[in-house]
Amino acid sequence: MNNFEMARAYVRGAEERLHHAREALERGNYPYVVRQSQESVELLLKAALRLVGLEVPKWHDMGPVLKREASRFPIWFREEIAELARISRKLRREREPSMCGDEESGTPPDELYDRRDAEESLTQAEYVHRAVLKLLESATS
Repeated sequence: MNNFEMARAYVRGAEERLHHAREALERGNYPYVVRQSQESVELLLKAALRLVGLEVPKWHDMGPVLKREASRFPIWFREEIAELARISRKLRREREPSMCGDEESGTPPDELYDRRDAEESLTQAEYVHRAVLKLLESATS
C-alpha cells in the first residue's frame, strides 16, 4: 500500500469517527464526541503527513511534525498549520479524560464534558476534515 492509499484509508477512518461523533452528540454522549473528534483529527493529520511522503509518528499530536515539515505542503495548507496544530494539541489533551475521566479526582467522563465541549470538539474536527480533504483532492489533480 502506498502513501496515497494509506492517506485515503486514514481519511475513511476519520470520517467514520466523525459520523459516530455526530450520532453521539444527538444522544448526549458528550465525552464520546470529544474522543471521536480527537481520533478523527489524529487520523486526518496523519493522512496529511502521508500525502507529502512522511512516515507518521506513533504518538497522538501531529502538530509539531506539521510545523517542522511545513515546507512540504502547498502554501494554502501551510497557512492553516498553526490552527491545525492548535486543534491537534488541544484535543490530544482530552484523549484520556474523555474516555477514562479524571482518575486523580475520581470524576467520570460524563461529569467532565458538556454539550458545548462536544460541539466545539466536533467543529474543530470538521475544520480539520475540510482542510485535509482539500489537500487530498489537490494531490489527485
